[in-house]
Amino acid sequence: MNIRIATAGDAAAIAAVHVDSWRGAYRGLLPDAVLDGLDVQRRTAGWTRLLEQPEPRSVVLVAENSSGRVTGFVHLVPTRDDGGDSTGEITSIYARPSGWGTGTGRGLMAAAVDAARAAGFTALTLWVLRDNDRARRFYEAAGWRPDGSTKDDVVAGAPVTEVRYRRAL
Repeated sequence: MNIRIATAGDAAAIAAVHVDSWRGAYRGLLPDAVLDGLDVQRRTAGWTRLLEQPEPRSVVLVAENSSGRVTGFVHLVPTRDDGGDSTGEITSIYARPSGWGTGTGRGLMAAAVDAARAAGFTALTLWVLRDNDRARRFYEAAGWRPDGSTKDDVVAGAPVTEVRYRRAL
C-alpha cells in the first residue's frame, strides 16, 4: 500500500471510494434510498473543487494498492469547532468495503496523524455517527476517545446523532 497526497486527478477515484464506502458503512443507519441515490459524478465535482483549491493546513491523502488503484482516503482540516489553531479535524476517512480489515484505514489514520503533527496541530477531533459501531471500534483501537460532545444533525436527509472523538498528538 502506498499513501500519498491527493491531486485533482484523484477526484473521481476518491468520489467512487466515498460512495462505495457510504453504501457499505451506512446501510441500516441512513435510508436505503439515500444510499442507493448517491452520485459519483456529483461527488467528483465536489472533490475536484476541494483538491484544486485546498484550504490552508488541510490535506487529502489517498491509499493506493499495488496496482495504483485508490482504495481509501482521509481529509484533514483545521477544526471546524471551537478548538483554536492547535486542533485539527478529520472530516472523512473511508476505505472501500472490500478493503476493510486489510490495514488501509490504519495506514491512512497514521498518515493523517503524521500530517497533523507536521501542520502544527497538537490535537485532533472527528465526528462519527453514534450508532456506527464499526467506525467507533476502529477509532477507539487507534487511541481515540469520545470527548463528551454530541450533536443532532441531518445527514443526507436523515436525522442522526454524532459523537465527537478526540486524540492528543
